Amino acid sequence: MNSPKVRLKTVLSVPFQQNTYIAQLEGRNDCLVVDPGLEPEKILDHLETAGLVPAAILNTHGHSDHIAGNQDLKQRWPDCPLVIGSADTPKLTDPELNLSAMFGAAVLSPPADVTVRHGDTYSAAGFDLKVMAIPGHSVGHVVYVWEDRERPLVFVGDVIFAGSVGRTDFPDGDFQQLKTGIHADLFNLPEETLLLPGHGPPTTVGQEKRTNPFVGAPSS
Repeated sequence: MNSPKVRLKTVLSVPFQQNTYIAQLEGRNDCLVVDPGLEPEKILDHLETAGLVPAAILNTHGHSDHIAGNQDLKQRWPDCPLVIGSADTPKLTDPELNLSAMFGAAVLSPPADVTVRHGDTYSAAGFDLKVMAIPGHSVGHVVYVWEDRERPLVFVGDVIFAGSVGRTDFPDGDFQQLKTGIHADLFNLPEETLLLPGHGPPTTVGQEKRTNPFVGAPSS
């Protein structure tokens, strides 16, 4: 069986070098927008140029650099559902909780249209996404897993990076929670699974299991 072909566009937003992902299945003009960042005009420009219409705005978590573009996308496409893990919904509308206040700003997002929990499946734009809740960087952090292809891919937000993990020194952070979730859920996916993080380059489950100094295999 042929796997559906996906087109992925990464839009980088400064000042945090945050990755927004636009995912589209070949032959369709609808798409997913994952974690719209602090430069939403770049996202809107790409969508308009490519003739794409977002079928869902997916937030992996509610920190400001991952939700700052929600408002602009909802203004342009008001019927497009905004999706986030249930425990992070308060961050959308609270600058203290989404950490923008600590940088002297006040990032506000529209409220969620859909909330998801561990084990849910969310479907949009031809993607059937399995939801895994992996707290530790943020109490309501979720990742979105697409398994309908030979090489699964995961939008992991700030759970894990190439050679690192998300910060756990925020008020609702917990390193042990993060490590446990990574081992129990992410690391049980096939080693070739592509991980698309909120910052930095893509990586794979196998690479991080072998070499990640925070959660990978012990050196001895």
